[in-house]
Amino acid sequence: MNSRILDDKYQRVRRLFSRMILISLLGLPLPAFAALGASVDSVREDQVRLQARITVDARGLYTVHELISAFGTVVREYVSPKGKVFAVSWQGPFMPDIKQLLGSYFDQYLSAARQQRERQGSRSPLSIQTPSLVMQNFGHLRAYSGRAYDPALLPTGVSADDLR
Repeated sequence: MNSRILDDKYQRVRRLFSRMILISLLGLPLPAFAALGASVDSVREDQVRLQARITVDARGLYTVHELISAFGTVVREYVSPKGKVFAVSWQGPFMPDIKQLLGSYFDQYLSAARQQRERQGSRSPLSIQTPSLVMQNFGHLRAYSGRAYDPALLPTGVSADDLR
């Protein structure tokens, strides 16, 4: 009889523990970055996830959403009047998650970066220029910077020099 009581208690504790895990997992924030080509709605999700301060600067032809993380990394997300992120840039002591920032462009980045590294080695700054992705990535420990954009998404009148 004692073993049956212990078995019942074990099953109740196990069910309770399983429910607690499920509830805690549902409360976790999902990783979401405003990726190149994504909508402006994802910028606010980034602010929450990074616990960053955000400033918005309307520049006529586009808007810059600047996120400053607690660790000092600055991510700028350039948004067209159509509400699309057409460029991203970063600067700071820590490298942002490039996969998150590039979104659907990440595989294209990997392929182009691999080709450049095979030609030039791993010590040179990364500079990719394809018809649908332009990216420069510079830096060393505690001093990283770069930018990425899709030339086809640049609003009329905006040039690459405007993306700083």
